[in-house]
Amino acid sequence: MFPLSINDLLLTISAVLFLMGVVTIGAGVVILVTKVMGGDLKQITEQASQLAEKGIAEDVSGLVGNASKLIDSLNDLVRTASGVGIFMVIIGFVLMMSAYFLLVQIN
Repeated sequence: MFPLSINDLLLTISAVLFLMGVVTIGAGVVILVTKVMGGDLKQITEQASQLAEKGIAEDVSGLVGNASKLIDSLNDLVRTASGVGIFMVIIGFVLMMSAYFLLVQIN
């Protein structure tokens, strides 16, 4: 068994917390970049708006209503993805700050 002092234990815990914080921030940034700025989402939004314009031009009210519901759903999807990404970035910073405060406790 490895003899660990309190300082060694605090150093190990703070290193693990710091690495978890870096990974969490990285995952949050990846979510923000890929989910919010995804090309598929932009293409679906463009096609739904073209569908709504066609429905208005041809006076088809059901088509316009369904296209507007689709656009609203896509907006909710973007808000949810960006919320998850921002939350992960904040949690990553909290983990890194807690690692710093543990390092300060080492004598």
